[in-house]
Amino acid sequence: MQNDETSAPSASASSASPDNLEPGATPARKRPKPGERRVQILQALAAMLEQPGAERVTTAALAARLSVSEAALYRHFASKAQMFEGLIDFIEQSVFTLVNQITDRSAPGEEQASRIVAMLVQFAEKNPGMTRVMVGDALVYENERLQNRMNQFFDKIEATLRQALRGAATADGSATPTVDAQVRASALTAFVVGRLQRFARSGFRRAPSEHLDAAVALML
Repeated sequence: MQNDETSAPSASASSASPDNLEPGATPARKRPKPGERRVQILQALAAMLEQPGAERVTTAALAARLSVSEAALYRHFASKAQMFEGLIDFIEQSVFTLVNQITDRSAPGEEQASRIVAMLVQFAEKNPGMTRVMVGDALVYENERLQNRMNQFFDKIEATLRQALRGAATADGSATPTVDAQVRASALTAFVVGRLQRFARSGFRRAPSEHLDAAVALML
């Protein structure tokens, strides 16, 4: 997770300065502040998911990356599913905060829809590990409720696109504006999911923003 408006807060752990140690003293590991270790765990999990071709992330591998015991992980999360839920919380909060900004500031219709699609693609490019969660690649062997949450996430995205496009269909003189908006919203959502899947399964080599404007224009 990177340090920008769509990325998790940093949790940098300070280390003792050699200049402040007595001769022969052993540097002490500084205890993380409350909540800091939890953020570090989520950042490490996201970073491990960013590795192209990464196998299923185990708690043993995650603990090793953080140089802690598995028991230490479970002091902050009751299960690995809760760790993934932490990532999904971040995805939902980040994306829907930006969606609300777009719907508040942009004119309803095709402008809103195209901006929402572009934002989703940009979020994925900045957070490749999160992309694997969004498209379900990282959730294959995890609790079914995690995939259900991501399904609901894209259902909500589609509903937002449908609402934005209904007015445009009416303005265009459509006899069936609700149906037309639903078709367009469904196509755009499927397009985004497809682009994100290709990005994840190409080892993050195929950018989801490739020819984005032209592709969205064809659907709108």
